[in-house]
Amino acid sequence: MAGFGAQRGNTFVGFILGLVVGLTVALVVAIYVTKVPIPFLNKGLSRNAEQDAAEEKKNKDWDPNAPLYGKNPAANAPAKTDEPAPKAAVPPPAPAPSAAGEDPLGDLAASKARGDEFQYFIQVGAFHSTEDAEGQRAKLALGGYDPKISERDQAGKMVYRVRLGPFDSKSEAEQIQAKLKSTKFESALIRVQR
Repeated sequence: MAGFGAQRGNTFVGFILGLVVGLTVALVVAIYVTKVPIPFLNKGLSRNAEQDAAEEKKNKDWDPNAPLYGKNPAANAPAKTDEPAPKAAVPPPAPAPSAAGEDPLGDLAASKARGDEFQYFIQVGAFHSTEDAEGQRAKLALGGYDPKISERDQAGKMVYRVRLGPFDSKSEAEQIQAKLKSTKFESALIRVQR
């Protein structure tokens, strides 16, 4: 029984010693983390309060889905609670399809011949949260599409864009956009220089 008491004392001393060593290591790590500069943070970014105020004013009512509203943004824009909603205007009838859209292979050959320097994307939404973007991507995937989510910093806020593409020709992108419209997905055609 005498050995049991000695072992118990050594365990307590070991516990205290471990606690002191752990706290010392934590203190050293905390000091190191607070003193080391953070890489890639605010490199070359010098803005004054005037610029920040101008940027905030410009982006006060910014809507990332504005390009998706089409030519009549008032009809599709989210309603503001403090203003009465304007009467919805009747949209003009859709123009008749042009002869250029009837032959997609001919359009593709013509764009290759003239050296089309653009790629086309179809944007089906822009969201401030990844959850909303993933939800839209999942809806499109259930419809048989292969959307991708891209991130973009817009005025200090991260915007997650849900897009299909790239497409090499405008006619190919417009065909996919028409299919999306028939399945009730609002979309916008985006042209990007190669």
